[in-house]
Amino acid sequence: MALAPPLPDATADELAAMYKALADPTRIQMLHMLSAAEEPICVCDFTAAFDLGQPTVSHHLAKLKQAGFVDSFKRGVWAFYRLRDDMPKSARAALATIPR
Repeated sequence: MALAPPLPDATADELAAMYKALADPTRIQMLHMLSAAEEPICVCDFTAAFDLGQPTVSHHLAKLKQAGFVDSFKRGVWAFYRLRDDMPKSARAALATIPR
């Protein structure tokens, strides 16, 4: 039996970051909410939904952003989050496993 050649390091790193981002129940819940949302969601709404402090919510959202799932924009003092339109194929496939 012959082994497949290793993945390029960049590909392995990208996949590992994506799966690490998914390895937290709060982030799974956030992705579920974002996939069901018709409008971008304010960080303040996530803070209320999870009874977590804003720094903790922002940390979770930053992990999702780094993994390629979400992007954000500012409106006044608040940041709003939405699923990326140009989400990597691997991230879109992982997102499809989360019930809506």
